[in-house]
Formats: sequence, C-alpha cells, structure tokens
Amino acid sequence: METSKVISSDKATVVRLKVTQENVIFVDGQETGGTNHNTVLKGFLTLQPKALGTVQVMIGVIIFFFGFLLTITDYNYDAILVYSGITYWGSLIYISAGSLSVAAQNKLHPYVVKSSFGMNLFSAITAGLSIILMFEQLRLTAMKEPSLYDEYFILRVVGIMLVFTISQFLISICISAFACKATCNRDTVVNVLLKDTESQ
Repeated sequence: METSKVISSDKATVVRLKVTQENVIFVDGQETGGTNHNTVLKGFLTLQPKALGTVQVMIGVIIFFFGFLLTITDYNYDAILVYSGITYWGSLIYISAGSLSVAAQNKLHPYVVKSSFGMNLFSAITAGLSIILMFEQLRLTAMKEPSLYDEYFILRVVGIMLVFTISQFLISICISAFACKATCNRDTVVNVLLKDTESQ
C-alpha cells in the first residue's frame, strides 16, 4: 500500500491510498475490501458470462453426444477421435468451464472469476487440440474413397463437431480475456477521510 496524494484543509485531511486487491481495509471496524472487488469485477459482467457459459455447457453436451455416435459406428476408418477419447473428456472440460462461467456471474467473487479464467484457458487449449484432431480425422476419412454410408456419416458428424468446437474455442478465449482483465487489475484508489482531532 502506498500513499499517492494528501489533500488537507482546516478541518480534515483526505489521504488517497493506492491499494491492491489482496489488502483488506477496515474503516470503523468494517471490512471494505468486498466493495472494492465488486467495482473491479464489473467489467467482467459486460461479456454476459452466464449466457456464454450456458452455450458452453450445451456445446459440451452436443460434443459428447456426437462422440458417442462415432464410438458406436463400425471402426472401418482411422478413428482418431474415438481412440483419443477427446470427445468425452473434452466435453467434460467444456461443461466444467461453462458451469464456472455461470457461477462467476452469479457470485461475482474474485476467486470464482479466477477459477473461471483458469478453466476457460484450459478449455481453449483442449478445443484447439480437438480442432487439430478433427481436421486430421476429416483428412484421413476424405482420403478414402467414400463409397460407404459410414464414411459419409463420419464426414458429416466430424464436420458438425468441428463447427461447435471452433465456437467453444472462441467463447473460451473471450471469457478468459475478460476474466484476466477483471482479476489482474489489482490497483484501487481509496479515499480515507481523517478528522482533525485538535480542532474539536
């Protein structure tokens, strides 16, 4: 904590203090750190994380469903997505990230927003890996002569999953950026009024 400016008059002195989020300030025996957190985190709400988190949960459920469809088809193709299991554990990561995004807007607490930031960052990395694997799956399936119904089915399912995964990737990056901006802004200016006891 550092003092940045002191303004004095005949009856009182106002001290402007620059504090960090970790510091908790007590004025007249009451904690005022919570109100500082809420004002710093207001910028996070402009992104509407609850709506985007709900979309993330729905994308996770859709990816899980399509991954199950790929699993139950015959393995007469190079099933990279099935063997890696990314449609299952990736969808669970998407659902977790979406749930934390919804909780971050409901609670608006720095620790929940930081958790949402971390999980969405992990979700973006997972979605990026999924996109690479899906492009490879599409390439390998398209290289075969698509004479069977299964190969057309694989191309369509992986194409739909790719669209949803790209959406998940973009949403996770946006939420991560806004959450980082909200939680990394640690400087807050607090005005403290000091009464002049000598004049009373």
